[in-house]
Amino acid sequence: MLSISDTAQQHFRRLLEQQAIDGLGIRIKAIHAGTPKADCVLEFCEAADLAGDEREVPCDGFVVFVDAASVPYLDGAELDYTASATGGQLTIRAPKIKGVEPGPDASLAERIEYLLQTEINPQIASHGGRVSLVSVDAEGLVLLRFGGGCHGCGMADVTLKQGIERTLRSKLPQISAVRDVTDHAGGQTPYYRGHDGASAVR
Repeated sequence: MLSISDTAQQHFRRLLEQQAIDGLGIRIKAIHAGTPKADCVLEFCEAADLAGDEREVPCDGFVVFVDAASVPYLDGAELDYTASATGGQLTIRAPKIKGVEPGPDASLAERIEYLLQTEINPQIASHGGRVSLVSVDAEGLVLLRFGGGCHGCGMADVTLKQGIERTLRSKLPQISAVRDVTDHAGGQTPYYRGHDGASAVR
């Protein structure tokens, strides 16, 4: 699971002692997990801050709690601390945090999901948007739903046809077509209200 070196444990223990709060622990979670923007967040936590489903990593004198949703992405991660004259550096190596490319036995849905999270969503995030997989059928028809700035955007169809569909079909030729099932009339903060602009995916 998660490996925490002795020097990292000593570093955390010093920080916790400075807080002087009984039962205080350390929580670690992955943010933007499975995407190129993935990163780790470390924070102090008390019992009241916990959801109850965290994975516990017992340490010498305290506990590190791993956010439940982050467990698959932090599997095999290593936390280390190197002391130096300027104060030291904490390093986190998490080889799975950006996601693992689906293997040869993965389903088409898993491959589509991987491309959405690693290639497409990071691009349309610049427009405050995102897209999620609704379904894929046996004929290769893919149904997607837009959200955020792409929900109600006047350029969503351009982004779908010229960007997303082109990208998906170039990587996964078994896809026959890509359709948008979003109710765009309900969009609250569309990036483009009219039909001016360009695809968010390049």
